Amino acid sequence: MFLRNIKMRRKHINKKHTVRADAAALDICITQRRNLQGAATRRTDAAGAARNHFAPVSAYLHITPEVIMTKLLIKLFIKDCEKTDDPAVRSRYGVLSGVVGIICNILLTAAKFIVGSVTGSIAITADAANNLSDAGSSAVTLVSFRLANKPADDEHPFGHGRLEYVCALIVSFIILIMGGELIRSSVDKIMHPVPLQFSAAALAVLIASIGVKIWMAVFNRGIGKRINSTAVGAVVMDSVSDTAATTVSMIALILSKFTSVPLDGYMGIVVALFIIATGIGIFKDTMNELLGAPASPETVNEIESDILSYEGVIGVHDLMVHDYGPGRTFASAHVEVPSDCDIMACHDTIDRIERDIKKKFAINIVLHMDPIVVDDEHINALRKKVGELIKEVDPQFTMHDFRMVEGPTHTNLIFDLVVPHRYPLTKGQIKELISDKISSEIGENYYAVMTVENSFVEDERKK
Repeated sequence: MFLRNIKMRRKHINKKHTVRADAAALDICITQRRNLQGAATRRTDAAGAARNHFAPVSAYLHITPEVIMTKLLIKLFIKDCEKTDDPAVRSRYGVLSGVVGIICNILLTAAKFIVGSVTGSIAITADAANNLSDAGSSAVTLVSFRLANKPADDEHPFGHGRLEYVCALIVSFIILIMGGELIRSSVDKIMHPVPLQFSAAALAVLIASIGVKIWMAVFNRGIGKRINSTAVGAVVMDSVSDTAATTVSMIALILSKFTSVPLDGYMGIVVALFIIATGIGIFKDTMNELLGAPASPETVNEIESDILSYEGVIGVHDLMVHDYGPGRTFASAHVEVPSDCDIMACHDTIDRIERDIKKKFAINIVLHMDPIVVDDEHINALRKKVGELIKEVDPQFTMHDFRMVEGPTHTNLIFDLVVPHRYPLTKGQIKELISDKISSEIGENYYAVMTVENSFVEDERKK
């Protein structure tokens, strides 16, 4: 824009002296422009150099103080922090979470116990006891991550990774116990009220406690996301419940200046119920992991799509995923290949798929090879027709291992049928329904011989 204006100015110069004057002015302007551009370039280069020089620092100094502190601690104490699939790195994350939790909760316990004793607040004192239990929870987290990183042995050939789930279960019990204890003390406070003594020091301690607990929730949430840990997730929920408890205690302390009603006790009950609900939620989630939660449809679809991408693979079924703790996943599946394929070539493909999946998904998988007839037009047509009829009954049904055995009076259509868990019909009713449909649609001399089995994948309808 600047140069365009200059050019227009030159075009409209008519008189000789004006030309000279304007030309001189033009030279001055261009010189100034060049000087400014040079200075800007030097500043840009200097800024770029500064960014490069301080890149390790600026990498984590960009959002909020809590994020800064989280990234700083991770950078300082966790080697190879980006390799979150490595069990050793995951263990370091868990240990860091435990150490930070122990230090913060012990400091909060001491401060709240002193303030609670001075003010006579049962809620603050109970909150101090809750922080002490949180320190114990953090210690459990630290120990569990250390033990979970132990290598496999004769007694535990799949490793010790599930100790993380045991840790989360213990944390849920601690939370439930503290919630019950808070209800007991709150009821006692209502029955035998003691006036609260408001003090600025008490208020300051509670505000500081809320800030610390919010940071701990953010800190552990970041770690939990990085390593996908149920145990650390339980610590996050514990910190959230503590924040609510301390907030209620602070409100009761403030309102004590204006009323003699034992709000301390009533608010303690409210907080206790919230804490108990949090403990129950953590308990349920952890039990699902310990009992063996099904693989998500997204995970199954991703693995199956990857297997089907290999040349010579025409189908995959019975994919089972076993979780022995984060980073310790095992799986098995049946892979369908043409029955007339070169057995050595197919076996080589299966081996390659197993190696590639372990490298890509960090899953140890074992594949079983199922030969399928693909060069018989009659069988192919019947397979397609039966598949369509099954989908008409329920789109969630899937079929595999289809075979045909012809006889002089009838033909058996043999296949496996996969149905979701908790389906409203029994397996016998499903067999009868599909058999009748095949007989009516294909022919009375075609008999369905099927094995009905349940899916190993999470039911999408529950989402």
